[in-house]
Amino acid sequence: MAKVKMRMRTIVNNRKSIVLDYSPPLKNPASGKFHRFETLKLYIYDDPADQWERQHNKETMILARTVCAQRQLDIQNRRFGFLSDAVRDSSFIDFFKIETRKKQQSLSDDWAMGLRYFIAFAGHDLKFPEVNDHLCEDYKIYLLSGPSISRTGRPIKRNTAVCYYAKLRHVLRIAYKKGIISQDLHSIVKAIPAKETHRERLTLEEFQHLAETPAESDLMRRAALFSGLTGLRFSDVATLKWSDLRGTAGKYELQFSQEKTEAAEVMPISDQAVFFMGNQDTENILVFQGLRYSRLKTFFTHWLAAAGINKNITFHSFRHTFATLQLELGTDIYTVSKMLGHKAFKNTEIYAKIVDKTKRNAADKIMLKMPEEAVKVELDENLPPKSFKFIVHRNER
Repeated sequence: MAKVKMRMRTIVNNRKSIVLDYSPPLKNPASGKFHRFETLKLYIYDDPADQWERQHNKETMILARTVCAQRQLDIQNRRFGFLSDAVRDSSFIDFFKIETRKKQQSLSDDWAMGLRYFIAFAGHDLKFPEVNDHLCEDYKIYLLSGPSISRTGRPIKRNTAVCYYAKLRHVLRIAYKKGIISQDLHSIVKAIPAKETHRERLTLEEFQHLAETPAESDLMRRAALFSGLTGLRFSDVATLKWSDLRGTAGKYELQFSQEKTEAAEVMPISDQAVFFMGNQDTENILVFQGLRYSRLKTFFTHWLAAAGINKNITFHSFRHTFATLQLELGTDIYTVSKMLGHKAFKNTEIYAKIVDKTKRNAADKIMLKMPEEAVKVELDENLPPKSFKFIVHRNER
């Protein structure tokens, strides 16, 4: 751990400037450069001429020692925002753009649009010192008002606002981890609660039929079916490497890091899923080389039409299909949660609400023995349509 000491440097007009000496030098978390000295912009008189200059020296040294002690505590707590005034006053928008470029290598256009909406709200010149919880809360209100800056002119929906606000919170978390901001704004400002929506998915019969339907792009077809057999997100499918595949027939598994959660995962996968990965090209590191999110919408429109399936299916629908089919086919929800890589169990419980087949089976599991009477349900023709009456038949003795 670095030690902080005060040093004096002679300057003009019979004065000395107070600087802090960090040994060993500290690495600036933003620029990557090492810094040894910090100028406090405080000075003392080298040879005080009167009581006023002596009093100035005394008060200045007390202040300098306080700052020095605080810097030592900052180092112990790994808060390095003091390293450079240039870092503190740098552009938050530029930092947001850098993180956006990193994410756009594998994800959809959500990051680009999230950045555009934040710039539309905050402008191009926002600096780090201007970023606080009040600004973040105002941005939340702005998004929830349903603004429209896209070419379509349509106001954004609530779940789109949820997505764009999550991008800002992610950037805030990175900035705090790097020590560029001293407050953990990611924890202070809460996410926008998502509105529960209908999650489009395929039945097992539709999934089978789609797999048998020819498609314009074999790459996108295989990637979608692979997601349906593994539950992987688009980001994880698009960045999957051949080196992530381990094992042999009947014992295949993937060892990779999830793009969204950054968690290391070990996931068993079926031989059929490995089949849809295709044949490895020695020049390709990625399994689904060339997969682009922007091309999927048109592809799915044509593929689903050819299969005769009238549903609004996206790539993420195959993840929903995997989860619901697993539950319908008897896999316990805890195992499904682990296979989906969910950190919070409540995220998996959403799927349980839409598995009607499982609920139907659960409703019929508890049956009482009724030796003296049998209960059956009959349609009553004298009642309104779809009305039923319970008829009790007692055994004759």
